[in-house]
Amino acid sequence: MNARVLKKKLTNRIKRKKRVRAKISGTATLPRVSIFRSNRYLSVQAIDDASNSTIVGLNSKSIGQRANKAGAEALAAEFAKMLKEKNIDSIVFDRNGYQYHGVVAAFGDALRNNEIKF
Repeated sequence: MNARVLKKKLTNRIKRKKRVRAKISGTATLPRVSIFRSNRYLSVQAIDDASNSTIVGLNSKSIGQRANKAGAEALAAEFAKMLKEKNIDSIVFDRNGYQYHGVVAAFGDALRNNEIKF
């Protein structure tokens, strides 16, 4: 892809991110879970927007996984375990402007399978 196409893709993702982010917010009991996807790794964090703090954060590099569906499922299982240690069983899912498809959908479905509601 050329630079113009890549810039347009990024611009569209930022527009989607702002549109979704304007409607959702996290609290200490119902945190916002934001996912970031790069070509190699996935990063996810549970955020309390009321106090502007991160409750739990995890990167797929730290558990030895890549940014594919299997890695997303493993990351979700580990992240769900960390959320349960903090007594959190419900979240608000922030897909961070990414379409709910592929790796992002695999992460979300794996969270649901690990009894985290959103």
